[in-house]
Amino acid sequence: MWANHEVAEFLTWLRAWNLRLPEHQRTGFYGLDVYSLWDSLREIFAWLEANASEALPAALHAWHCFIPFREDPQRYALSSRLVPQSCEADVVALLAAVRRQALGRMQDDPAAFDAVQNAIVATNAERYYRTMVRGDQQSWNIRDHHMSDTIDRISRHHGPGSKGLVWAHNTHVGDARATDMAHDGMVNIGQLVRQRHPGEVVLAGFASFAGSVTAAESWGSPEWVMKVPAAVHGSHEDLLNEALGDPSVLVFGADRTGPWLKSWRGHRAIGVVYNPPRERGNYVPTRMGDRYDALFWHPRTEALRPLHHEYQPGEPEFETEPTGF
Repeated sequence: MWANHEVAEFLTWLRAWNLRLPEHQRTGFYGLDVYSLWDSLREIFAWLEANASEALPAALHAWHCFIPFREDPQRYALSSRLVPQSCEADVVALLAAVRRQALGRMQDDPAAFDAVQNAIVATNAERYYRTMVRGDQQSWNIRDHHMSDTIDRISRHHGPGSKGLVWAHNTHVGDARATDMAHDGMVNIGQLVRQRHPGEVVLAGFASFAGSVTAAESWGSPEWVMKVPAAVHGSHEDLLNEALGDPSVLVFGADRTGPWLKSWRGHRAIGVVYNPPRERGNYVPTRMGDRYDALFWHPRTEALRPLHHEYQPGEPEFETEPTGF
């Protein structure tokens, strides 16, 4: 999703833009997700070693707890289910130790802020994997709460005058309460930031009628360019294709009582995994006017261009499974 020419070109542009500005006016580029338990532990080790070596024992204690699972979160998750013992207490103690050491440093030291964020990732990732093995929807909620909390943390770090743009799939950005996710007890970033910051947030979705995307047939399988078929009849995309010819930005405004904005229709969801032959199963029941505040409409989408092809993993990539097993 990130290792493609489009993101690389944006980052090249962003770097040139930032170099023309004083440091306090520059734009950062942050990750939000929870998928880096072992990488985060390594980052914490490096920061503690350089800045607070007296706190290294807490980090070693957490690391030793995870060693038997050989960086396989599925192995850890299954073990915590079979044996009533987990590494939760160790990563919570690690988070507390890092916070104590970073207290008072984070505002002026990006590395200290990064260390605390990695400690929070380790804590939430442990909980995410332990919950994921149950196969219910709660792991999704843990992940989206983590991402929403990270947004708030970055916002506080940059101060009250800061602004942020969150880039994620429609399923995370569009308010879950305006989809069938709500019936399953699922929340997402769009819902949580609206509830936390009423009147301060704009949710913008994307839609297209046909074209191509870069995706995979299953989790962990190689990516390839897939043809996106014409939208299913009666879907939001089908209606937009009839009404709009060119790429458009639709801003919904305050009055959303119109028949289209209030109607329940299918809205196509294309993620890392996509299955065009089963096109009807790719649509999420959506009330458009409640899910978003604006919509970017592209009649045809073009596939992202990878910087390199992903290697075929020797085993399933359980660490980055999005919703469990």
